[in-house]
Amino acid sequence: MSSENYRIEKQNAVYFLTFTVTDWVDVFTRLNYRNIISESLDYCRKHKGLKLYAWCLMTNHIHLVCSIESPFRMTDFLRDYKKFTAKKILNDIQHLPESRRDWMLYRFEFAGKFDNRIQKYRFWQDKSHPVELSTTEMIEQRINYIHENPVKTGLVASAEDYLYSSARNYAGLDSVIEIDLI
Repeated sequence: MSSENYRIEKQNAVYFLTFTVTDWVDVFTRLNYRNIISESLDYCRKHKGLKLYAWCLMTNHIHLVCSIESPFRMTDFLRDYKKFTAKKILNDIQHLPESRRDWMLYRFEFAGKFDNRIQKYRFWQDKSHPVELSTTEMIEQRINYIHENPVKTGLVASAEDYLYSSARNYAGLDSVIEIDLI
């Protein structure tokens, strides 16, 4: 699919998004990095107009089904969320105990060398592959896909057992962050 099919046309529509770590580095195997992602989503829900309908954080990427309430804009959310989380995670990698520090920073620095917009490190891949979800069927299909992701990779036997997923919310269980049920 060409990149022209991945555009934000309607700023307040419901989208399926995927944010992927550069080189698919398994950053989110550490609790502190997972917490940065979930706390940032929660902040955006409370202060930046994010309507979060589904999410799942895997070891090297995150999927979202979400929209942004006016006057906020989806493009601004994408830019700001990725920038903030990248800076915070990179800071933690550099300053907290991390056995993979040198290797990860090398990967992120190497990827950043080829983009003039990057000062030093590229944490997230450039694209978020936004797909507008214009029907209930499309939304349900993507939510099911997101929730089954940890099951298909063998992390858990049942979707609601995965702590970093909205499958817990839909099952009525305690979860890491609140969502906006559809």
